[in-house]
Amino acid sequence: MKVLILGATGYVGQAFVRYFENRNLEYVAASRQQIDYTRSSELRRLIEESKPTFLVNAAGYTGKPNVDACETDQANCLFGNAVFPGWVSEVCTEFNLPWGHVSSGCIFTGSRPDGSGFTEEDPPNFSFRQNNCSYYSGTKALAEEALANDPNCFIWRLRIPFNHEDSPRNYLSKLMRYSTLLEARNSITHLDEFAQACSLTWEKRVPFGTYNITNTGSVLSSEVTAMIQKFLAPNKAFTFFPDEETFMQKAASAPRSNCVLDSSKLINAGIPIRPVEEALETSLKNWIAEASPASL
Repeated sequence: MKVLILGATGYVGQAFVRYFENRNLEYVAASRQQIDYTRSSELRRLIEESKPTFLVNAAGYTGKPNVDACETDQANCLFGNAVFPGWVSEVCTEFNLPWGHVSSGCIFTGSRPDGSGFTEEDPPNFSFRQNNCSYYSGTKALAEEALANDPNCFIWRLRIPFNHEDSPRNYLSKLMRYSTLLEARNSITHLDEFAQACSLTWEKRVPFGTYNITNTGSVLSSEVTAMIQKFLAPNKAFTFFPDEETFMQKAASAPRSNCVLDSSKLINAGIPIRPVEEALETSLKNWIAEASPASL
């Protein structure tokens, strides 16, 4: 097994690097600072030189500090999240190279009519086709459409990543740093379990296709803040917006996805993932705070 990782220096890409290093698996970490793999000719050259047996596409455009930035940089967002994955599919087909694409659960909103989580069989309901989404979510949904007929591709849906390491991209860090929060129920994903689960879909040779990779269950924002107070910051006070309308008026320019996903398909394929409460508790008990500039 030799894996080529695109976007290896990003928040998600680094999790793949950690996983492969810890397992002593051979990998090639590619970043655009080294090679512009968004050019199909350069991607072909990279594959020819590295000779991988599997490719991970962890590259994409998320916007900084959040998805609101995608609303004003739509060209880069569209290319990074929708056009580029299509190119990767074409090149991997040329090389007969199996691969996996990091997608997002943000292409859904809410839950199924009976309150259960959306499955891989449910069509996205937070996309350009419904005209109700953020630009980021719309582009992620487009990519899934483009890759739907690729017979050698995994589509891995990540949802609100977190782990024990303080980071601007970590959901727990965001909750602790935002001045006011939105109460919402969501499925969320432990970042390092995500990288492990993605890799295992290939290692175990489960059928190609789409997989919701979220920790089992779902949580309210207030339930997570209560856990933060219990295990990490007992004196931390949290403030919530009275409703989503106020949140949109005061803190956001793009609609937000809040949704529940069903990860049964992943578990039935023999790939383990912990209950969300357990993953959160472990992360908070082992929290590593980001070093301040003064201490570096």
